[in-house]
Amino acid sequence: MNATAGEETIAAIATPMGEGGISIIRVSGDQSIEVVNHLFKGRDLTKVASHTINYGHIVDPETGEEIDEVMASVMKAPKTYTKEDVVEVNCHGGLLVTNQILELILANGARMAEPGEFTKRAFLSGRLDLSQAEAVMDIIRAKTDKSKQVAVNQLDGSLSRLIRKFRQEILNVLAKVEVNIDYPEYDDAEVMTTKLMKDHAISLRKKMVKLLDTAKQGKVLRDGLATAIIGRPNVGKSSLLNALLHEDKAIVTNVAGTTRDVIEEYVNVKGVPLKLIDTAGIRQTSDQVEKIGVERSEKAIQTADLVLLLIDGSEPLTDEDHELIKATAGKQRIVLVNKTDLPQKVDMGELKAALDGDELITTSIVTNKGMDKLAATISHLFFNEGIESSQNQVMLTNARQIALLKKAKTALDDVLKGIDDGMPVDLVQIDLRRSWDLLGEITGDSYQDELIDQLFSQFCLGK
Repeated sequence: MNATAGEETIAAIATPMGEGGISIIRVSGDQSIEVVNHLFKGRDLTKVASHTINYGHIVDPETGEEIDEVMASVMKAPKTYTKEDVVEVNCHGGLLVTNQILELILANGARMAEPGEFTKRAFLSGRLDLSQAEAVMDIIRAKTDKSKQVAVNQLDGSLSRLIRKFRQEILNVLAKVEVNIDYPEYDDAEVMTTKLMKDHAISLRKKMVKLLDTAKQGKVLRDGLATAIIGRPNVGKSSLLNALLHEDKAIVTNVAGTTRDVIEEYVNVKGVPLKLIDTAGIRQTSDQVEKIGVERSEKAIQTADLVLLLIDGSEPLTDEDHELIKATAGKQRIVLVNKTDLPQKVDMGELKAALDGDELITTSIVTNKGMDKLAATISHLFFNEGIESSQNQVMLTNARQIALLKKAKTALDDVLKGIDDGMPVDLVQIDLRRSWDLLGEITGDSYQDELIDQLFSQFCLGK
């Protein structure tokens, strides 16, 4: 890793903009203490002990104007987030005063931090590896306690340790192969070397497949489950959205076609983050606005990870119901027979015959009947062993990690194919080393500068 010593001192607001109790301006770099001390009226920050909070005022050195009463936290390298000297100025929350202090810091020796630059410096200094840096953003974006815990585990280095264990296994094999090639003690040295490579490649491939199996769950916890609420008009779609959100987000009336557009909201269902999509009722209509909503609803079905198909239990099945059953066939689907608080007219036998063994739940959103079963069913569909056990295991949580591990596994597939095809050991060894390099890209032990710049550009300012 390249050390960041000697780089420019950077600064940014580390708290959300707006009114609040406090705002924090973070400053990092060799000159951070001197820069803030030049503006600070109170104790001499260059002489205070590390990791102390110091009371004082920020004063404009040119005009002598007192900007705000603050607390300045001084943290000296290397025991900081970036492994550089860091000062955090805690001022009163508010747009004006926070920006005034930031502007003074920038005018007196610091420059504005780029998005994610603090975490980028932590990575470049060896404070974090790449998977841990990605976990920082996952914690910030976590939508449930469970997704946050998975990110915390990754920040703690659980994934990094496993990937580095994989790399060490490959390295051990490569070292033995080199020894056997350079110093053959037996006539069958190549046969022994080939068997060694094959046995280890098979064993490691199984471990990679097991880790890849967590990708679906990890992605759900990180990004949320795109869940489309589908049904013909006035079957209770908006009522279901409101019940899951525990608030009246969508307009609910007895008039068919009230929902004209797609409404998206996140909700926590037993630890599973659902990106709920309340769609317009799908039916033939001459209303041009409603027709656009119906088209968007049909698109939502195609992109959804899960479909909640609502059927009105107080009415017989209609042609529109049968069309929706066909349109959602092949999707991960839960069928809800709603309005069970009213006299039932739906033919359950006809409905079950039309379905392909999908989960069927009877509900009354008005009385909250069936909602607990719906939540449990969603959790079981995507976390068969229970979400509690899933959150504690090592997981792949983003597309970059998943893609690299798949490539590393493919490289091992090439190793095994090469051995079976009788290729020379030194050629097979190339694929084994490629797997080792690809695993290194997950943790950042091997990386390209362009990748690092692109990845950290997705972070927020101040992080």
